Amino acid sequence: MTRTIESWLTDMDGVLVHEGHAIPGAAEFITTLREKERPFLILTNNSIFTPRDLRARLSFAGIEVDEKNIWTSALATAKFCADQIPGGSAYTIGEAGLTTALYEAGYTLTDSSPDYVVLGETRSYSFEAITKAVRLILDGARFICTNPDPTGPSQEGPLPATGAVAAMITKATKREPYFVGKPNPMMFRSALNRIDAHSETTAMIGDRMDTDVVAGIEAGLQTYLVLTGSTAPHEVDGYPFRPSEVRNSIADLIELI
Repeated sequence: MTRTIESWLTDMDGVLVHEGHAIPGAAEFITTLREKERPFLILTNNSIFTPRDLRARLSFAGIEVDEKNIWTSALATAKFCADQIPGGSAYTIGEAGLTTALYEAGYTLTDSSPDYVVLGETRSYSFEAITKAVRLILDGARFICTNPDPTGPSQEGPLPATGAVAAMITKATKREPYFVGKPNPMMFRSALNRIDAHSETTAMIGDRMDTDVVAGIEAGLQTYLVLTGSTAPHEVDGYPFRPSEVRNSIADLIELI
């Protein structure tokens, strides 16, 4: 039975935008959420950018949102670390999205006996930084990653991403990281808390069965798979779980707001 939806979570790439361009219906969907004063967050596993960066990227594509409506794996990771060890310290491999989130969560960024080694996305992974991370983990630092994605997109083709670099560090340390981002439902629960929403009345929109949909199901949300991104229609039946509904695009969900 379809539940009443009062709050919305939505993925960004493949749902709202594709290669820098708004997907038809995305701007109207976000505008309708604002007009009807529905609580919502845009979720992304990308930890490179700050919410301000992503707001500008969406605005360039014609989608107007506030920074407060963007929830990244970097923000979720910083929240997790601050909840676990308030006022702690971390050695980070990542970009401004991650370092800013940890700093604003009250964390000290250091390579001297940190509580955590936090691995995120970066445009260029430094062998020196990875070596430092390995040694700190062997010395007792806890190993955290923003997200498990093994590759990321670029105009030239796939790039090794957080999950791939994490595997290298795990091989060297025999220590598995804790991944905060999708498909960990932890990211969704922190998002729900941020907008004071309840899982029973919240829906998740995503383009990937193996991250957006499975995490939404595990977090107790109603889930909508849209076919404008990674998952093709014929692939849906290959998974042991199903979304609440499959829609062609986010334009088909405006009527539900």
